[in-house]
Amino acid sequence: MTRNNRRAVGSRRPRKSGPPSAPASIPERGLKIGETASLLGVETYVLRFWETQFAVLRPEHTRSRHRFYHQKDVEALRLIKRLLHDEGFTIAGANKYIREFDLDASHLGVAAARPRPQSGGESAPARASGMDSGVRRVLSEVRRDLRELQKILQS
Repeated sequence: MTRNNRRAVGSRRPRKSGPPSAPASIPERGLKIGETASLLGVETYVLRFWETQFAVLRPEHTRSRHRFYHQKDVEALRLIKRLLHDEGFTIAGANKYIREFDLDASHLGVAAARPRPQSGGESAPARASGMDSGVRRVLSEVRRDLRELQKILQS
C-alpha cells in the first residue's frame, strides 16, 4: 500500500449530511424518545415539553419511566410540529385546532395527511400558507375578539 492510499490514523470518513431517514416501519415496541426525536428532526426535550402541553400525546411509559412512541403518537407529533413550526400556530392555537376538529389520536393519521385546498375563493396568502377554512374561521374569531378588547380599552 502506498503512502497516498493510506488514511491517517484517527481520521474519519465524511458523513453524509441530510435529514434522518425514517424507519421502514415502527417496531411493535415503539420508538424510544431519541429515535422519535431524530425521526421528526427535533430535540428530545421538545417532545417532553409537548407531552406536557398536548393532551393527545400519551406515549407508553415503562416501569423505568422510558417513553415508547407508537404510530399514533408519531402521527400526533407530526401534526403538532406542522402546526407549530410550519403554520405558525401558538401552543394554545394548536390545542384549539386539535379540539375543534376532534383530532384525537385515532384520527390523526387522516388529519395529518388531509390535502390542503389548492384553489377557489382563497386569497393568495391563504393558499400559500396552507390555511383551510377552519383555521381562517378561528383567526376571524380571534380578530373579532381583539377588536372588541380594543374598543373596551379605548373607552
